[in-house]
Amino acid sequence: MSIVLSAEKLVKTFPGVRALDQATLTLTAGSVHALLGENGAGKSTLIKLLTGVYRPDGGRVLLAGPDGPQEVHFGSPQDAQRAGVGVVHQERNLIPAFSVAENICLQHLPRRKGLVDRARVRSEARRCLELLDVDIDPDTPVSRLSVAQMQLVEIAKALSADSKVLLLDEPTASLTGDEADRLYAIVRRLRDQGHAVVLVSHKLEEIFAVADTVTVLRDGRSVAEAEPLARHSRDQIVDLMVGRAYQEVRLPQRTVDPSAEPALVLDGVSTSAGHHDVGLTVRPGEILGLYGLVGAGRSELAKALLGLEQITAGEVRVHGKTARIRDVGDALRRHRIGYVTENRKEEGLFLDQTIARNIAVTVWRRLSRLGLVRDRAERALVADYTERLGIRLASPDQLAGQLSGGNQQKVSLAKWLAADCDILIIDEPTVGIDVRTKAAFHELIAGLAEQGMAILLISSDLPEMITLADRIAVMRDFAVAGELVNDHEYDRMSQAVIRLIHGSQEAA
Repeated sequence: MSIVLSAEKLVKTFPGVRALDQATLTLTAGSVHALLGENGAGKSTLIKLLTGVYRPDGGRVLLAGPDGPQEVHFGSPQDAQRAGVGVVHQERNLIPAFSVAENICLQHLPRRKGLVDRARVRSEARRCLELLDVDIDPDTPVSRLSVAQMQLVEIAKALSADSKVLLLDEPTASLTGDEADRLYAIVRRLRDQGHAVVLVSHKLEEIFAVADTVTVLRDGRSVAEAEPLARHSRDQIVDLMVGRAYQEVRLPQRTVDPSAEPALVLDGVSTSAGHHDVGLTVRPGEILGLYGLVGAGRSELAKALLGLEQITAGEVRVHGKTARIRDVGDALRRHRIGYVTENRKEEGLFLDQTIARNIAVTVWRRLSRLGLVRDRAERALVADYTERLGIRLASPDQLAGQLSGGNQQKVSLAKWLAADCDILIIDEPTVGIDVRTKAAFHELIAGLAEQGMAILLISSDLPEMITLADRIAVMRDFAVAGELVNDHEYDRMSQAVIRLIHGSQEAA
């Protein structure tokens, strides 16, 4: 197979951090190449160099041309796109009010007599969607699409630019198992058509199902370079990623007092989002898992508890008292309820503010004197939580947007721990997080419950749910389909959960 792109000894340095240190990547036509590494290993930086977002401080990028490999210098993502290097980011980059066709052709709208040629726009969109065997009306507004459909439109957008190299960054992070299987069938089809597909994912079971070759980054360096994936076991790949033999974290053994007064009770709750007659109970020291398919209403229920959706019927009780929560600030100050959102970039963090400000934002009142936040107190707080959670940062003054995904999630969690919550809602805590950081998060969440915190855990990762939860409430169509006591036997529990999702009452 011919080499279509090679990155040689790439170096990229940010203030206080050497993100890439002589990293190398080689891609061949007609292959799926896995790019793996822990959060902070340099994967996102490498992708941004290959797509013109950043310029390298050292090394070079070569792209196949008619006269052999040629060194390229991309000044912008548009330059990379024109050269045939496309990317689909984990955070979707579509305009919701525009149609599918307009989004697909946005970077190169065909014109006729100075005006957009809408017939050609639709025709090009249909061509790209047909390449993926996707049946979506090109005139449909993107706002009406499911998450999975949006992901496919992103890929069609890259194909419209005639991408020879397609970079997929955590493509299944927001997809169900069936949707992920369909996406990977499309990835295999693109490979068979001659594309070089780069797959960045922390889901190793998916990597082993679809990838041909693998490059592993650790601390900005390539510790495995374009090696056949079949030569490696899962444990060997994990060892390459973390740099030492990896052992699963052992979670603390916990017991929940069934006679203790519940920290949080939902009694017959209905909401403006569409929930009906929801009943849940979480006791101190307990982890209640909330599981269901995408669109089952789990995150919307969490937002209703925080006053972001209206509760139209039923009652919410916090420590035995009826609670009418107006907003997130009210939930925190009056009821000590915290919420770690799944959407850390748009809802969980201020990406253009420092790490210190992000962690301290929930306790500014406590840290202030005469209306001014004391800098020394803020820094002491940040030092405490960066050490406790193992947040990797250059300094407290580093912008949150410069952190890796796993470290951003830790900062999002730290601000609620700093607020001393005793009820914590955690929504998709480990999406886009590497295997070691994920295990550390599991240990941390179990440790918080062991200390007496009541935790409502929302996760689409069934192994994670069975690992952590004491009980699992399964949601379907904005209602609780049933509840299970978790005995942590994976095969039995997963089958029981799946039966509830699909409407069988045998599991309840």
